[in-house]
Amino acid sequence: MRFVILLGTVSLFADITYEGARSLLGPYFVSLGASATIVGFVAGAGELAGFGLRLFSGYLADRTRAYWALTIVGYVVNLLAVPALALAGRWELAAALVILERTGKSIRTPARDVMLSHATHEVGRGWGFGLHEMMDQIGAVMGPLVVTFVIARTHHFQTAFLTLAIPAALAIASLLVARSQYPAPHDLEPKGAEFNTRGWSPQFWAYMAGAALLAAGFADFPLAAYHLEKHAVVATRWIPALYSVAMAVEAVAAPVFGRMFDRVGFRALPFAILIALCALPLLFFGNAWAVLAGMVCWGTGMGAQGATLRAGIATLTSPDRRGAAYGLFNTAFGIAWFAGSALMGKLYDVSVLGLVAFGMAAQALAAVVFLVVARRATSPR
Repeated sequence: MRFVILLGTVSLFADITYEGARSLLGPYFVSLGASATIVGFVAGAGELAGFGLRLFSGYLADRTRAYWALTIVGYVVNLLAVPALALAGRWELAAALVILERTGKSIRTPARDVMLSHATHEVGRGWGFGLHEMMDQIGAVMGPLVVTFVIARTHHFQTAFLTLAIPAALAIASLLVARSQYPAPHDLEPKGAEFNTRGWSPQFWAYMAGAALLAAGFADFPLAAYHLEKHAVVATRWIPALYSVAMAVEAVAAPVFGRMFDRVGFRALPFAILIALCALPLLFFGNAWAVLAGMVCWGTGMGAQGATLRAGIATLTSPDRRGAAYGLFNTAFGIAWFAGSALMGKLYDVSVLGLVAFGMAAQALAAVVFLVVARRATSPR
């Protein structure tokens, strides 16, 4: 539990940094003259980099066992790209930095999640990942509030991005402390505690397909923020605050759904999806109060994903192949997120109704797939 909390502290400061920046990207790209298609493409390309490269970094982590080295390098790249956004005067440069920031996350996430999976063997997969996600989201709440305050005082995007260099430095310092305290986190999980298999099970592939559908249909916040800014649904200064609300909901939802996963298994995900798919019509068709409700639903879905998807992979795979499993899983997730985000950005320019219909249909189909996975998980072998 101590190791989970230490890495949760790293994630807290890291999320202050890049989620604070993320809450501003929609309005920032508007100020740089980008279209909705560009915003959707950049958001999707960022997630593709953030997830797609995990196939390589996951296999590299399993091959080299250099979990700490990959985690540290990834965090450094991930965090330093954020204050550099202050120097971007064109949307093309800002887009490159967004993709670089996501690339850093891609490098470090499989190795970090493998280390976390060792610790969560004893405390409970869902609870351990849910607790880590909760601390992660506390930072995600604080980040948008910080930039809301800075924007309200200075009215400059650049000042807000530069301010985020402070939590970035604290995250890296916390990571080095965790490394010194737990140089060999694989010792936290007993040898032979999980089953061994040389291949991926059909249940694993079905689980990955359901997650890909979920990623494709889940609207990225920059596109929603673009809509709110373009149509003046809420004032610009309140857009980061709305994101902060979603992050607060995610922080509460993560341990709740983590505990639910430990008790009912994969059946926890379809229930969360039913709540999350309500976000799309509320965000793109509603007034300010409907948007607030939509952010609550959106945050619930994000919290459930953060707690249960990673726990599910740890449950379905053996420790010696877990880095590769996380990498493979997240690559499919990232490709689906990119395709879905790019398509929804294009649909926004053509038909907002089409965007909402596509997103809801993809998420509903994902819920059906997870129900099948849950039924197979509880069936006699």
